[in-house]
Amino acid sequence: MARRRYLIAYDIANPKRLRAVVKLMEDFGTRLQYSVFLCDLRRAELAVWRAALADVVELKEDSVIVIDLGAVGVTPIEVIGLARNLPGHGAVVV
Repeated sequence: MARRRYLIAYDIANPKRLRAVVKLMEDFGTRLQYSVFLCDLRRAELAVWRAALADVVELKEDSVIVIDLGAVGVTPIEVIGLARNLPGHGAVVV
């Protein structure tokens, strides 16, 4: 199955949970901003990420947004200002 590109942003209320979410996100994607990551994932990898996230977040206090940008390499990404090293094509899961 092909990889899809996801933009994932979060707002975590508790510092301990925040550190856990940051570590999880670093395992699955590339940081764009403080709480924004770009992740190229297969469907199975997304399911693993969701399961791991469910073990960390508190649904009544935290918020995570997942935006499907489509197939990797299809949606152009424009950077205004300081250039970012964005993943090209392929895996970034560590």
